[in-house]
Amino acid sequence: MKRIHFFPLGLAFCFAAATVSTTGAVTAEGSGRVVFPSLDGLIVAERLVTGLSQPSAIEFLPDGKALVMQRYVGSLTLVDFASGAVSNIEGMPNSLVSESGGAHDIELHPDFASNGWIYISYSEGQQGHSSTVVDRIRLEGARVIARERLFAAEAYSEPAYQLLARIAFVNSYLYLALGDTEHPSKAQDNSHHAGTILRLHDDGRVPVDNPFASAVAEPGKALPRPEIWSYGHRNPQGLYSDPESGELWENEHGPRGGDEVNLVKKGENYGWPVVSFGLQYGGGAIGSGFPVKEGMKGPVWAYVPSIAPSDMVIYQGTAFPRWQGNFLIGALAGMHLNRLVMRDGQVVAEERLAQGLLGRIRAIALDPAGLVYLCNDYGEIWRLSPY
Repeated sequence: MKRIHFFPLGLAFCFAAATVSTTGAVTAEGSGRVVFPSLDGLIVAERLVTGLSQPSAIEFLPDGKALVMQRYVGSLTLVDFASGAVSNIEGMPNSLVSESGGAHDIELHPDFASNGWIYISYSEGQQGHSSTVVDRIRLEGARVIARERLFAAEAYSEPAYQLLARIAFVNSYLYLALGDTEHPSKAQDNSHHAGTILRLHDDGRVPVDNPFASAVAEPGKALPRPEIWSYGHRNPQGLYSDPESGELWENEHGPRGGDEVNLVKKGENYGWPVVSFGLQYGGGAIGSGFPVKEGMKGPVWAYVPSIAPSDMVIYQGTAFPRWQGNFLIGALAGMHLNRLVMRDGQVVAEERLAQGLLGRIRAIALDPAGLVYLCNDYGEIWRLSPY
């Protein structure tokens, strides 16, 4: 079927891609094992870990173990899937846990094998006045042996909402996606970091070729922040670099409808809160009432109604060969794994997998074989493999 979006003022858009909710027999094969259908055959989901506190990010180490962020307790956890051992990393910094604050994301340096650096983002500050910071750490076993502060966002907010900070590396540059901290106007005011994607060197320095690094102050206006790479973002939840092209992709929550998947480009304005494919929570149009506007970058894909997208990966691996280059995105409200089939940078099909079976999916990772690991809000980690 076609996905059709309806908007105020009688405006309608149709994305030329089929949306399929895969249905069919679902088999529970004992405790913690479920088989469900997909367009490419049966998939088995195995529950490997329970008892975590809302895992927000998962990252595999070269030895096959994984590091998992537990948002609500602000900790980093080492998981050995071979033995089943789960242990917290000692020496982690304290994070401020409230509403959407807490421990956010984790990413290995591209040269991790030689330098051992692990990058973490988390909330810091006080209740009613918090923001996001980025540190890099080194581990020895299950203990932090070095930590450096790289960045503290000038995006402080009274409500601790829309603070999630995702990290990605592209060609050794560090990118950080920040929400608008529930102050929409800040996403169009580049004197703040709120509602932006930032670009830094791996040691926290500002690259001289960032779009606002050499900006000159205009009369009556504050200088834009030199770290900003793009702006006009609402609430980024996924950030991922295409391993083939090096392109940077992001997804974000819309308000009432209008979740977006964006190709992130230098200096672009992505429109929030002037334009949106969604509506106000209480009804009514967002900003101009139109989903697009000249001079503002539109999304590659929009979800109406919302699925509340979360973490994302671009599939590379041999386990699911027909998924090569596809986007896999967790769905919180939609409670499924969202698969976008991509051709030449455009979505040609959408598949909704395991609907209602694995809970609110918040974090995703791939192991070296291309098996898919999903973390949900119930504190579980599931592994997907072909049946």
